[in-house]
Amino acid sequence: MTDLDLDELRAELDDFAQPDKKGGRSAREERIIAGFEEIQRFFEKHGRAPQHGEDNDIFERLYAVRLDRLRALEECRSLLVPLDYQGLLRGTESASAPEESVDEDELLAELRDAAGASDITELRHVRTSAEKRAAEEIANREKCDDFEKFKPLFTQLQNDLNSGVRTTRPFVKDAGFLKADITKGQFFILGGQIAYVADVGETFKAPNGEFDARLRVIYSNGTESNLLRRSLQRALYKDEAGRRITEPTAGPLFADENDDGDLASGTIYVLRSKSDHPVVAAHRDVLHKIGVTSGDVERRIANAKLDPTFLMAEVEVVATYELYNVNRTKLENLIHRIFGLAQLDVEIKDRFGNPVIPREWFLVPLFVVNEAVDRIKDGTITDYKYDPKAAALVRVA
Repeated sequence: MTDLDLDELRAELDDFAQPDKKGGRSAREERIIAGFEEIQRFFEKHGRAPQHGEDNDIFERLYAVRLDRLRALEECRSLLVPLDYQGLLRGTESASAPEESVDEDELLAELRDAAGASDITELRHVRTSAEKRAAEEIANREKCDDFEKFKPLFTQLQNDLNSGVRTTRPFVKDAGFLKADITKGQFFILGGQIAYVADVGETFKAPNGEFDARLRVIYSNGTESNLLRRSLQRALYKDEAGRRITEPTAGPLFADENDDGDLASGTIYVLRSKSDHPVVAAHRDVLHKIGVTSGDVERRIANAKLDPTFLMAEVEVVATYELYNVNRTKLENLIHRIFGLAQLDVEIKDRFGNPVIPREWFLVPLFVVNEAVDRIKDGTITDYKYDPKAAALVRVA
């Protein structure tokens, strides 16, 4: 190999050489800085320093313990003060919640246990103590001494399910909020057992500010539990097979199939706009047109981009409900009354330049529309109204 070849080889190797460490910091100092930068990113995301508390996310607890240690060690403070543009080191111990009884190493061990053999950065979720208590409440069942009194209810329920008088629906959760109410007399499926809410105690305000109540729940296997309403809700959301059981239907209003003699009346349709109008684009996921038609839905929307009723844009069908033996006009008026407070207020120009204000578009999440249809079906919709601030149907006082 010639000297020229060796020079070229050295040049190529230089491109892959590791850069010199800035400032000549030791490996320990680099680790301290990296750990502090994680805390800084937490502050940027949440607008506050991490805090202790068993109900907090385990990563926040880890950062809180770490921050306390960095504040306490002079070696760390002198290293990090020039980087502390958020003033994290000037604070006192990360409190406002009970002090952690474990150190950073124990928290890291808890993370590894929860994540298994995979990288702890891939950890999806670590249960808080509130969730652990909820799971314990669900598991803490005892024999129901007066089960014979409830047994006929379970027998009738099974007959209703078999005949289609009742159906099951999944529990729905949106944006971290509990959207389903639980009242006396309702049936659910939890952990493979049918659960009946036999009694609901007095409502009280929990420490987290939410309202809760103690329930007496009877299970189809002859056991019962005395648990909080929020605990039952959380358990139903976490159980992939968890379902709520509908009330008996008043008729085939939204049946999947019509009985002999039923006359087809039309279809409720829910549409989503593809318009690039700024208001529409900003609320696309929760903006829906809700209407009723006696014809084919696809034919109804064929010329949507030429119709101001459809915001002069193409639309997509996100849900339909077939109905029988019902007055379409009255049903459509009922739906629009329920969601009237969430009606879209926007002016659209038609193809001739004339201003038009569409009336059938509502800022309502799809799961609320589904719930409204179910409540129309079981006859309970008159007890509810839509609350735009809560983005949920709420019981009328």
